[in-house]
Amino acid sequence: MEPLDEATIRASFVNCSKGEARRLSMPGRLDEVGWADLDFLGWRDPKAPANAYLVLPRYGEVVGLAMRAAAPHKSQLKRSLCALCQTTHAAADVSLFAARRIGQAGKLGNTVGTYICADLACSLYIRGKRKPSTPTPRVSSTVDEEVARTMASLNKFVDEVLTDNA
Repeated sequence: MEPLDEATIRASFVNCSKGEARRLSMPGRLDEVGWADLDFLGWRDPKAPANAYLVLPRYGEVVGLAMRAAAPHKSQLKRSLCALCQTTHAAADVSLFAARRIGQAGKLGNTVGTYICADLACSLYIRGKRKPSTPTPRVSSTVDEEVARTMASLNKFVDEVLTDNA
């Protein structure tokens, strides 16, 4: 992923107001982000952990989504699967994230949800730079194939958010 600056990130959000985008917490120091290992930038708000954000390159533009995370699952015995990167985690390490749809549908409270790694570090799990807390079966696909599948899943989620079906 190409490095992004704060202004580009804030301007990218499609499902929140400009005021909300101005007030959201940024992901720490952007100059310290390992951009080369990322396919999308994802972070949780340290002051309000239920708030989460994704920013991704999409068709030559940058698109940002504001999301809310459901309460974490308490069990460390059960396993869950990230819908984006297909990494198996303890149930507490995968969260249901809901994003408000754009337009009138979003104003009416319509949301779209999917299960994603709770730390939003799918890119790092794909590349083996971060290990899940539970053993994950080996996959026979390449990193490039995993990235393509993850981004296709993420783009499908974004398509749903960008659908104003009010």
